[in-house]
Amino acid sequence: MSNEVAVKEQSMSERFTNKVTALFQSNVGEVALTNFQKRLAQNYFIVADSVLRKAEEKRQKKSEQYRDKVPVVWTNVNMDELAQSVVSAARIGWDPMQDNHVNLIPYKDNATQKYSLTFIPGYRGRELKAKKYGLEVPDDVVVSLVYSNDVFKPHMKSFDNPVEHYEFDIVNPFDRGEIIGGFYYHVYFEKPEKNKLVIMSIKEILKRKPDKASPEFWGGEKDVWKNGKVVGKEQVEGWHDKMCYKTVFIAAYKDITIDSQKIDDDYLRLNKLENDYKEIEVEQTISENANKGNVVDIQGEDVPPDNEALDAEIVEMDKLAEESNNPPTDPGF
Repeated sequence: MSNEVAVKEQSMSERFTNKVTALFQSNVGEVALTNFQKRLAQNYFIVADSVLRKAEEKRQKKSEQYRDKVPVVWTNVNMDELAQSVVSAARIGWDPMQDNHVNLIPYKDNATQKYSLTFIPGYRGRELKAKKYGLEVPDDVVVSLVYSNDVFKPHMKSFDNPVEHYEFDIVNPFDRGEIIGGFYYHVYFEKPEKNKLVIMSIKEILKRKPDKASPEFWGGEKDVWKNGKVVGKEQVEGWHDKMCYKTVFIAAYKDITIDSQKIDDDYLRLNKLENDYKEIEVEQTISENANKGNVVDIQGEDVPPDNEALDAEIVEMDKLAEESNNPPTDPGF
């Protein structure tokens, strides 16, 4: 790395940190960042820098016909917007260096010719968000899949049964059979009569599977690409169990009612970022976007898919793409 590049990087790092620091300060007076907030600011810069570098590398590898003319570099990033997003995410506790917290996805706003980074929460990020803004946050949330060889017996609330509960026995942990469903259980220690058990059949779980779900994650057939054309199919095992678990987990935390009195600018900002991103219609798929650096153009472009092309739902799987050769950490343990 040349001295000139090192100086520029230091300058951008300082500029980034200064903006974040300024936004953390109160209107009353100077408020020093906590060590935790300083670490988060550093983590966001490191991850954002990596995302931008890889996006620029990919931009340069494209043929001139499909290459965006605006380089994906810090000088072309909407710094004010990014700093505000970092502050909002940090206040919730999202750490981009932790698995399953949040993914930074870059895209270009053609109106401003600037790159922005939207923040897409992983399932652990959704958990943190629900716990901060929930109206009646459970003391514990149990999430599990049920397999055909397991024994699961729910006891729903009734006149004779004031507390919902269940019996669950894994008869053979080494051969549990096929997934037949899942459940989540909201637990309230002080008021067990409020405990809530929700059961989801495998059919209900798969209803939440994206229409263009990637076989790399859900399993199934995958197109084999060569020279921009499909030349065949291959069977991919994927991470079907993990995807089903993630689906039930997200449902469990989406089921926590948001307290309108807790809604603040951070909540509104991050919700807007996620909703804006969902409205972006692109042909380009984003197999490496989870903290890796693909750019999504707001207006999209007609680009032949890459060999590893996946759909946008992959961003919710956080860093599983990086772990495609190793089983991801089981979030249930």
